[in-house]
Amino acid sequence: MERQQKQNIVLIGFMGTGKSTVGRRLAARLGYRYVDTDVEVEQVTGMTIAQIFDQYGEVRFRSEETLTARRMAAMERVVVATGGGIVLKPENVAALRSSGVLIGLEATPEVIWSRVVRRSHRPLIKRDITVEDIGEMMARRTPYYSCADVTVDTSERSVPEIVEAILAYLRERANERGEDWTVGEESGEGGGAL
Repeated sequence: MERQQKQNIVLIGFMGTGKSTVGRRLAARLGYRYVDTDVEVEQVTGMTIAQIFDQYGEVRFRSEETLTARRMAAMERVVVATGGGIVLKPENVAALRSSGVLIGLEATPEVIWSRVVRRSHRPLIKRDITVEDIGEMMARRTPYYSCADVTVDTSERSVPEIVEAILAYLRERANERGEDWTVGEESGEGGGAL
């Protein structure tokens, strides 16, 4: 039924789990719009995430993130890739859940380390971060990610495999609720690593 098809799909998880990469592919497959909360914050503030952290600190960034979560909740038929810390505030989780399903993405600390060290734009990551540091950060965040309706491990899967796992969950969920779930055709399948 139409209700299920209008629900948003919100990807949550630690940095480097593939939320942006998977989100773009999932949105294309479903014919949904793709939105990244970090990009939205940057567009609204006219600053990069790193600039917000440097000039105003994490508290200001988290406030902007909350406003963005509220805007995302008002949208329909979007795949939302969230920043890794958006779940730290219960009001963000409530807003995002109000309009959709929360899909958690996870990976091992080793896999995350290999993904994030390639990128220097992440404000909470030092250049000399270790796998152990990431493991400790993940341990602190894990309780917050338990709000996900389902969690998919991205460590050993390709992007198409992750998308298929999410779609299988969405179909099963819709079936259990007696709702219709149809998937649009993806333009340009292909392999892909995170």
